Amino acid sequence: MIDSESTARIVQLCTQFKLPTVGAEAVDQFYRAGHAEALSSLLEVLEMEAEDRSQRRISRLRNAAKLPAGKLWSTLECERFPVGLTRQLQNLSTGDFLEDSMNILAFGLPGTGKTHAMCAIGHRLIETGHSVYFTPAYSLVQNLLAARRDLALPKLLRKLDNFEFLIIDDLGYLPQGTQESEVLFTLMAERYERRSLGITSNLVFSEWDKIFQNPMATAAAIDRVIHHSAILEFNVPSYRTITAEQNGKEKIRQK
Repeated sequence: MIDSESTARIVQLCTQFKLPTVGAEAVDQFYRAGHAEALSSLLEVLEMEAEDRSQRRISRLRNAAKLPAGKLWSTLECERFPVGLTRQLQNLSTGDFLEDSMNILAFGLPGTGKTHAMCAIGHRLIETGHSVYFTPAYSLVQNLLAARRDLALPKLLRKLDNFEFLIIDDLGYLPQGTQESEVLFTLMAERYERRSLGITSNLVFSEWDKIFQNPMATAAAIDRVIHHSAILEFNVPSYRTITAEQNGKEKIRQK
């Protein structure tokens, strides 16, 4: 005999699948027909459908995210990071920060693992059903400029708003121009306290005037992204430099 928890799960899954009548009537109909024992089989099939839908959704989210290949949580070398930074990354990977529209700001020199860590968080979020989008800063700005030129900027902003977590990579590498800074600020203002941003940059806040051109715009941009944010500082040696040095030493030993 199926228990009350299982019958409640049948109703829940039917509602989830937008089958309210099936959810409301199936259990009673099975009992009246004398087939209550078959409800366990029905629940099993519904659970299979739920798992299949979940996997298809994750696959769609992963394809839409455009995250760089290989930058997974499983390939993130956390042993290179200070304990405090690793703890921050683990906490953020749960996705709780999305509920408060918090931003994640990662600072550090090139090659320190900022992008990999941000992408690893993105992959973890996708695995729990959250929508993520990754874009290099220069590509994002060019797309925003093209949309504004074609009078389609609001449409593009709405499209980006569909993603719960928008990762802007390498914010420091942007063309220095008024138009570029204007569209970037517009995006930040649109998402402020509504959707989360993930930003990686080799420029600390005191250098953001190189991006936003004037003190007022710089202060306004910083104020929006830093409010409700987690700041990650990657004060570690460059992974690429370490790898190059190790390869060099290995070649010397081989000689």
